[in-house]
Amino acid sequence: MPPTPSTDPARKAPASLSRAAILVFAIACGVCVANVYFPQALSPLIARSLHATPSAAALLVTTTQLGYAAGLYLLVPLGDRVRPRLLIVTLIILTAASLVAAGAAPSLAFLLVAGTAVGITTIVPQILLPMTAGLVPERRRGAVTGTLLSGLLGGILLARTFSGALGGWLDWRAPYLVAAVLMLVLAVVLARALPASSPPSQEHYGALLAAPVRLMRAEPDLRRSCAYQALMFGTFSAAWTSIALLLTGPSYGLSTQAVGVFALIGAGAVLVTPVAGRRIDRVGPDRISLVSFAGGLGAAALLALAAVPALHGAAALVLLGAGMLLLDVAVQSGQVANQARIFGLPGSARARRNTAYMTCTFLGGSAGSWIGIRAYSEFGWGGIAGLTALASAAALTRHLAHRRSASTAPASQAEEAGAAAADQVSCP
Repeated sequence: MPPTPSTDPARKAPASLSRAAILVFAIACGVCVANVYFPQALSPLIARSLHATPSAAALLVTTTQLGYAAGLYLLVPLGDRVRPRLLIVTLIILTAASLVAAGAAPSLAFLLVAGTAVGITTIVPQILLPMTAGLVPERRRGAVTGTLLSGLLGGILLARTFSGALGGWLDWRAPYLVAAVLMLVLAVVLARALPASSPPSQEHYGALLAAPVRLMRAEPDLRRSCAYQALMFGTFSAAWTSIALLLTGPSYGLSTQAVGVFALIGAGAVLVTPVAGRRIDRVGPDRISLVSFAGGLGAAALLALAAVPALHGAAALVLLGAGMLLLDVAVQSGQVANQARIFGLPGSARARRNTAYMTCTFLGGSAGSWIGIRAYSEFGWGGIAGLTALASAAALTRHLAHRRSASTAPASQAEEAGAAAADQVSCP
């Protein structure tokens, strides 16, 4: 069946977006996603202030990511049903309120609940990404996706530096309160910058929630994209959640400000994501996925070398920094490839596909941060290097299995199956 007339966002929205609008959306992605990541540098300060163990304080990262996963599943599908401007501005205001609650938390339990609320509401980037992909020509989709993901990655990197420096200078509460002010400013900017487009679907909310599950069953490319990023983002979260404990612990004895500065080593990944997007437009996403998994294995080797007892001081820090940079590049390149792949699938259910994909990604991330803390507690930094190697190898194995099966299946059958699945999901 053909899609209903209301399912094409381009029919009710401008034919394309200006470079200025795309830049604003990229900045918005960075500002919003920072709320998920800046707690990674604060756990030592929170543990001391609220009289908790470091591993208990690090649960804030896990609960925030679990909240993000819940928000992705419950709220991102509304991007196909509610006017984007109304939905995005409302969510940003709710995020600001949740950040204020977290900044005023009197106990760790209250902070964990408030952090979960921050995660649930700060899912605006995953509404902006599919919306923007639907408003640009197909030949530019990879490059524009890479631009927005560069903003996203910039927010991730600066989040750790921002919170580590500001938290060490003032208090762990300060980053939350400053972030709340930034979100209110962003709400005003986006209220003016967002196009007055109509939602692409008129399906009821229950159908929208069921659609990601149907899409996961119907679309093999969506399933494998979810598996790839759940594994890679899981090990990324494990490494970045544990590194604050490593650097502020007895091995290095650094401050949270130093942890924030160390996080800037991933800045190179900001430059890589637009390049990956342009490369995807030429060669397709699968080759970039292969590069991503190889980069993950290389990062695991560097992180393992940094854990060798014979190495210490500056030499170990250099290896640690190189490994984390390569891991950042691998994960973000894979993210561009995966989202370009799912946004290019037939049909107009981009927000619902992105719901399935990002929910799996952040479930993997929350599991990775939880497992990472325990691996670090039991095996030290070598346990984190081992997790990185296992996750990258598992993703690479899945990718090679797909390539073998694809080489034996007629392309026409795959195209017909994809088109049929898209028509099934597009129908109310």
